[in-house]
Amino acid sequence: MSKPTLQQSQGSQYTRILSVGAARGDRVVANDELVAAIDSSDEWIQQRTGIITRTRASQDIEAVDLATDAAREAIERSGIDAALIDAVIVATISNGRQTPSISAVVADRVGANPAAAYDVNAACAGYAYAIAQADALIRAGAAHYALVIGAEKLSDLVDPTDRSISFLLGDGAGAVVIGPSDFPGISKTVWGSDGSKADTISTNHTLQEYRRGESEWPTLRQEGQAVFRWAVWDMAKVAKKALVEAGITSDQLDAFIPHQANMRIIDEFAKQLKLPESVIIARDVATTGNTSSASIPLATHRLLEEHPELSGGLALQIGFGAGLVFGAQVVVLP
Repeated sequence: MSKPTLQQSQGSQYTRILSVGAARGDRVVANDELVAAIDSSDEWIQQRTGIITRTRASQDIEAVDLATDAAREAIERSGIDAALIDAVIVATISNGRQTPSISAVVADRVGANPAAAYDVNAACAGYAYAIAQADALIRAGAAHYALVIGAEKLSDLVDPTDRSISFLLGDGAGAVVIGPSDFPGISKTVWGSDGSKADTISTNHTLQEYRRGESEWPTLRQEGQAVFRWAVWDMAKVAKKALVEAGITSDQLDAFIPHQANMRIIDEFAKQLKLPESVIIARDVATTGNTSSASIPLATHRLLEEHPELSGGLALQIGFGAGLVFGAQVVVLP
């Protein structure tokens, strides 16, 4: 007797981003509010990072709330019934609870039950990772429409006296709806990791050490110079490879949307890629700060608000951060 053959699903040949939504922290925090704790100045912060202000959320607002607000805008703009969304992926490192996931709660809040829902912890590359997964799920037939969100409340992970990273960080969420397309809208993702450099960006203690009374609340730290060198030199190579995988050259791009780490990295990136002046570069970091996994979708949202003519254009996006992890792809802007 012959063995039965399993059926396998097959989805859309192509996918694309249908819409973008955003939610920034409700508080605008200027450099002057932070400098005393780190014995610094507004001028020093602006010269090192290009950040003038950053948005942070009030104490009663959590990452899940920011994610929900961004998701609702993305769904409304997509024109897709939330009930048709059958995968919700949230990239975050700042869920206030170990469990349940932000994604499951958001799926319920926006009317996407019983969508598959899970969180991704890939730090500042989390959004790019989630885009890759949503694209693959839809093309494999495992989902029809996907909601991808990068959401962070990094102010919960900040030591105000830390000079390595605290003044960089902001709060916010960016969301996109991804669906089937009759043309390629998301290129192959170039992604990876280097755990040998895990200590370069990390929390300074574990939750177990905190619970045992052996440490204070864990907060983020980074080795600034090591991160800068890695981001500029190694990640430029990743970005160039992503262009090759997409089958395009830098002069065919309409926009460049890197993780909003700091302005110096963004500007050096542009030089390494030899981007022509016609390519519009996202610089949302100046007024939003570094929001880790939320930074690329937030920057995309602002870019489209300020430059609606970019709709339908090609954008190279790349995320990179703690892990160390990285992910890059070219997308057609909604």
